Amino acid sequence: MTHVSDPAPNPHATADEVQAAYHDPKLANVLYHDWEAGTYDEKWSISYDERCISYATDVFNAVAGTQGQPYGHAMELGSGTGFFLLNLMQGGVIKKGSVTDLSPGMVEVALRNAKNLGLDVDGRVADAERIPYDDNSFDLVVGHAVLHHIPDVRAALREVLRVLKPGGRFVFAGEPTKIGDFYARRLGRLTWWLTTNITKLSALRSWRRPQTELDESSRAAALEAVVDLHTFDPSELERMALGAGAVDVRAVTDEFSAALVGWPIRTFEAAVPQEKLTLRWRLFAYHAWLRLSALDRKLLSKVLPRELFYNVMITGTKPAAPAKL
Repeated sequence: MTHVSDPAPNPHATADEVQAAYHDPKLANVLYHDWEAGTYDEKWSISYDERCISYATDVFNAVAGTQGQPYGHAMELGSGTGFFLLNLMQGGVIKKGSVTDLSPGMVEVALRNAKNLGLDVDGRVADAERIPYDDNSFDLVVGHAVLHHIPDVRAALREVLRVLKPGGRFVFAGEPTKIGDFYARRLGRLTWWLTTNITKLSALRSWRRPQTELDESSRAAALEAVVDLHTFDPSELERMALGAGAVDVRAVTDEFSAALVGWPIRTFEAAVPQEKLTLRWRLFAYHAWLRLSALDRKLLSKVLPRELFYNVMITGTKPAAPAKL
C-alpha cells in the first residue's frame, strides 16, 4: 500500500529560483531534490537488489547491531528515493515503512519504488524540524545522508525522539565528516574539471556529454553547494544527540580509501555519456569500492583517527518509559 498527500513537483528550477534559493536553504533543498528525483538513483548507482540490500544492512548493523530486528514500523527522514528504508525492508530489518522528505518529487519516486518492490510503505512531504506524525509513533527512525541538509539539526533530533516510541532507536548514516568533506569535494571538482576539459579534444569528443547537459549539471551543482549545510565531527554529533535527549548514543565512521577513489569515480561517471559506462566498467568500479571498503573496515579503522573517514553514522535510543508502580 502506498499513498502520497502532496502534488507532483515542477521538474526543473529556473535561474531566478536558483538565485532565490541561495538565501533559503529549505527552498534550495526542495528545488535541488525535485530536480534530481528522476535521475537520482542512476546518478548515485542506487539499486534495490542484493548489492544495495547488503550495503544498507551492513551499514545499519555496523552502528546499531542486530538486536531488536525486525522493527515493526520505521520512518525514513529525508528519504530521497527510499534507498535506505526500502533496502532495509528487503533485508528483513524492518516490516512496515513510512517515507518523508521535504521534496515532493523524492516522496513520489520513493513511493513508486516501494510499489514496484511490493513493500508496505506510505509517505508524506515533511519538514524534518516539524515531523507530521504523533508522539510515540515509530519503533525506528532511519536516515541516510539527510542530517547535513537540515538547517537546525538539534531541532530535528528532538523531533525524531518525539515520534519514537519509548525505547525506540534512530540510525543516521552517510553523513560527511569535516575532514572527509574537505578532501572529497576537492577531488570531485578536480575530476570534473579534468574530464570536461580533456573530452574537448577531438579524439575524445565521443566521451563528452552535450554542453546543455553539462550546463544543467553545473546548475545542479550550484544548488548542491547550497543544500549541503553541515559537516560533522563524530564527537560533536554524539553530543548533539545526547543534548536532544537520546541515550546509548554511538557514532562510527567508515570510508577513507574508498572515498578517495569513490568520489573521482562517481564524478567521472556523471561527466561522461552513460552509454560509455559499460558493464565491465561498472563491475570494476563496484569491486574496487568493495575492496577498499573492506580495507577501511578491517585495517585502517583500527589505526587511523575516526575523524579522517568520510562517512559518520550515529545511533541512539529514546529513554524507555519508567516502570509503573
